[in-house]
Amino acid sequence: MDQLTIFKALSNKTRLQILEWLKEPEKYFSAEENADFEQIGVCVGQIQQKCGLTQSTVSEYLALLLHAGLLESTRIGQWTYYKRNEEAFQQLSDFIKSAL
Repeated sequence: MDQLTIFKALSNKTRLQILEWLKEPEKYFSAEENADFEQIGVCVGQIQQKCGLTQSTVSEYLALLLHAGLLESTRIGQWTYYKRNEEAFQQLSDFIKSAL
């Protein structure tokens, strides 16, 4: 776990909001046909629509969160789905409790 990369990824309001939405996707996103939030995640198109930002900006934000290890992605056909990496959040929590 690279703490600096994680904290940089968390230093943006919209990226934090995306992580909040993905914590409880059923609360923030409508269920698509064949979508399983828990197993597969949320389609990048739904995240982009909710953010109201350009596709390229949302893709950059998701790439940063993925690189930091805070998200996992699954590609199905032409669609990419994202969900939180809860293990990474547990490690981050443990790090904050013990080191900070």
